[in-house]
Amino acid sequence: MLAYLWVAIGGALGSVSRYWLSGLVAARFGETFPFGTLVINVTGSFLIGIFAALAIPEGRMDSPSRAFATQFLMIGICGGYTTFSSFSLQTLNLLREREWLYAGGNVILSVILCMIAVWLGYLLGSFFGSAK
Repeated sequence: MLAYLWVAIGGALGSVSRYWLSGLVAARFGETFPFGTLVINVTGSFLIGIFAALAIPEGRMDSPSRAFATQFLMIGICGGYTTFSSFSLQTLNLLREREWLYAGGNVILSVILCMIAVWLGYLLGSFFGSAK
């Protein structure tokens, strides 16, 4: 039952963080292109990469710490923070509005930048989490 509590608390924190940062980015750069969602997806991918590297069995975390990191940080915070469903809906809306360039740019940038971010996050997490 405690695992559900950690996921719920992490999810709430991640969702509030997503709402705040996405609004901040949209206010700064406008809403013609979904930059807020792009920033959330890239930073969320980076963070989950770090957490995943730290939580691997070969890392420095013991089993209870690994469970906490997975439940609270990865499932909770990152699950509440990342906005892939928002990305999908915004891309669909761009397509419906015949904004082909923006829709394609959103898909390409999101996939490439998030893959780079998760890789960099994993490398950074591996550097700090390595038991060697």
